[in-house]
Amino acid sequence: MRTTIRVSAALATILSLTAATARAQSASITATATVYQAMTVTGARTLDFQTVFPGVAKTVAVTAATSGEFTLTGQSSANVNLSFTLPTNLVNGANNLPIGTWTGCTNTSNSTTGCTAFTPSASATASAFSGTGNLWVWVGGTVTPAANQAAGTYTGTVQLTAAYF
Repeated sequence: MRTTIRVSAALATILSLTAATARAQSASITATATVYQAMTVTGARTLDFQTVFPGVAKTVAVTAATSGEFTLTGQSSANVNLSFTLPTNLVNGANNLPIGTWTGCTNTSNSTTGCTAFTPSASATASAFSGTGNLWVWVGGTVTPAANQAAGTYTGTVQLTAAYF
């Protein structure tokens, strides 16, 4: 019994000494957030195939004066994903004019010279704003009228969606 009392007393002494040296510990971190400038996307110019003849495919290159053009403004030098909703046909009433292919080009200056080519699609294409927060996007394509294509004005909507990443 005496041994138990001695061990208990020794243990109590050790615990009281270590309790005095054990202290609560803490640390802190900083929470941050970077808010980007709101982005704007503007349809600046219509993609215009102009006059099309039955049975003769017509292509409008991204460098043509009749290519479609979008202008974007946003956070300087920020990365952006571009995705498109594209018609498979231009429509005139019940008549369809197929669009066979699409082409695209982006640049941080308002010029197709030296622009970066891509294929517009629903899948995202990565690009970036200029140091001043500007980006231009041009689209072209090829229509493939049938030999018996009905005369008339055909239209469709090309939609560009841009999102920071």
